[in-house]
Amino acid sequence: MRAGVLRGHGEAPVHGEHPDPVPSEGQSIVRVTAAPVVPLDVLCASGTSYFGPPDIPYVPGVQGVGVVESTGERVFFATSAGMSPGDGSFAEYCAVPDEDLVVLDTAVPDAEVAAIGLSGVAAWMVLTWRAQLQPGERVLVLGGGGAVGQAAIGAARVLGASGVVAVCRSAEARGRALGAGADEVVAADELEGSFDVVVDPVFGAVATAAGRLLAPGGRLVNLGGASGDEATFSSAILRSRSASILGYTNNALTPEQRRDALTSVLERGIKVAYESAPLAEIEAAWERQSSGRTAGRLVLTI
Repeated sequence: MRAGVLRGHGEAPVHGEHPDPVPSEGQSIVRVTAAPVVPLDVLCASGTSYFGPPDIPYVPGVQGVGVVESTGERVFFATSAGMSPGDGSFAEYCAVPDEDLVVLDTAVPDAEVAAIGLSGVAAWMVLTWRAQLQPGERVLVLGGGGAVGQAAIGAARVLGASGVVAVCRSAEARGRALGAGADEVVAADELEGSFDVVVDPVFGAVATAAGRLLAPGGRLVNLGGASGDEATFSSAILRSRSASILGYTNNALTPEQRRDALTSVLERGIKVAYESAPLAEIEAAWERQSSGRTAGRLVLTI
């Protein structure tokens, strides 16, 4: 089969031939139609993630959309490629545990589903499960131009937030955040106000600044470290406001939680900006994702 194959840690996958997957018990073969290139793919392939260096060669791709060969069902699926032995979604076919298949009953195109995918799941679960957002609360979204940020803006809107402010660094990211439904977009050094919930996929100095703006009972939920692995929070602020700093990872979800979250996102029309590229252009797409030169989520079509 055709696939994007990683042959060296820190390198880009190369388009070429790779053995067809052989399903184990409890797995199905999915004919892949669309697969996003996400930061987790790049991190795992680098060999520097906390999962340890993956065995090579392997096919990256931690999520995708396709059709189950045995049933014809259209599905979204997640994989552990790069986190444990096995191949992922950057290929014509992928062996997927049956519990990780989410049957799609939606007219949303495959590439669009792939674009929001686990970013939408994370945004939805951060707001509903970890932060327990209530109607009328104010939300601050850090990294608002990224896929998780856009999904969080859209989710906050449909969940009844009274206001959604996004933090972005570039004009392009600002446009994506406004397109997702943000009321206002500011730079990190312009942060002011008070917020009940902070969605934080970046951490670092921006999270430090956002922590000072937590309202009484406020919750900051961290789900990434794009701007650094450390932030500083005031004990006085946290105690005086009974505020909370919380962590989140999609890896803690059950298959049922993942399915319900993705279904909720798709049913409510939450979207992220994306662009498509054929699988044969995996090297160029990978390099653009690695260097941050994207106009939205990059989705491989297969």
